[in-house]
Amino acid sequence: MKKEIYRSNSRGYFDYGWLKTYHSFSFSGYFDNNRIHFGKLRVLNDDTIAPATGFGLHPHDNMEIITIPLSGELRHTDSEEHTQKITPGEVQIMSAGTGIWHSEFNNSETEPVTLFQIWIFPKEKDIKPRYDQKLFDLTKRQNQFQLLVSPVKSNETLWINQDSYISISELSENFEIVYSLKDEKNGIFVIVIKGKIEIGGDILEKRDSLSIYDIDEIKIKALEKSELLIIEVPMN
Repeated sequence: MKKEIYRSNSRGYFDYGWLKTYHSFSFSGYFDNNRIHFGKLRVLNDDTIAPATGFGLHPHDNMEIITIPLSGELRHTDSEEHTQKITPGEVQIMSAGTGIWHSEFNNSETEPVTLFQIWIFPKEKDIKPRYDQKLFDLTKRQNQFQLLVSPVKSNETLWINQDSYISISELSENFEIVYSLKDEKNGIFVIVIKGKIEIGGDILEKRDSLSIYDIDEIKIKALEKSELLIIEVPMN
């Protein structure tokens, strides 16, 4: 078993006025040679976007980009002629493939938007760009793992061009749960959205993370009411 703890205050942080952002991995002006990526997980940004502001039109290619709103309303526009609003409970995925341009703006004039944006290296390069989003039933993450993203095409999850899985769970205080890997070759990256949990004797609080691999499963105990996200990715 190999693991690393990422404390919330050890992440890269920038305050641009309109954007407050934390980077778990090297990104933009933040560079840490020891935190370039975790397996195929390249980016995990924790963003707060001020009202009526956002990211202007910009390009991506050959990256799987997943956006998970935590509060507020995000407005997405892209070169594939999608214009969508995304709110908490929904998840957006964009396979950049051969190339796509998009913008992301806070759709409110008064309230900030908070979100996670995740980038995962693709399994196949230069595929046709694609966009999808889905609204999930929040009751199905109560004291269980709700699978949001997977490499299997189904009506229950969003499809990703990589052998990766993203799950979310909301745990009651003192509840214990086991996460079993979908693929033994994968590793797991856990981030605490809120609350406090224990994994293998390690205590993780709000926005702390743990990466771990060479294991089959992990046991998680909620020390208080908690919400967490698990990103399972190939290590090679």
